[in-house]
Amino acid sequence: MANRKADNKLDKKSASSPSAKTDDMGQIGELVGMVKTYVKQETIGPLQGIARKISFGLAGASLMGLGVMFLGLGLLRLLQDKIPRLTRGALSWVPYLAVLAVCLLCTLAALWRINKLEKELN
Repeated sequence: MANRKADNKLDKKSASSPSAKTDDMGQIGELVGMVKTYVKQETIGPLQGIARKISFGLAGASLMGLGVMFLGLGLLRLLQDKIPRLTRGALSWVPYLAVLAVCLLCTLAALWRINKLEKELN
């Protein structure tokens, strides 16, 4: 019985001792470090992946837009060169309208395809 009382006193002393407090602080510090590592892993990593995809998408869209612009300009010059009576007089606007129509058709085809892919994914 006396042995048990002595053990209880030792347990109370060890629980309030400085070494127990530093051990708890070490565990809290380790927990904080683990939480920081987890947050970095689960937020920064995916955000970097998304930023990479967005940058490639913007670069691709810019280059596609530039390419379509040059194709439209080439089509306009082709129409003006091969059909000279459309370049002068009252019908000089027809090649511009034709190029605009072709560009609009390309845009509509691209949008139709995007919507079709979105429906397939959902």
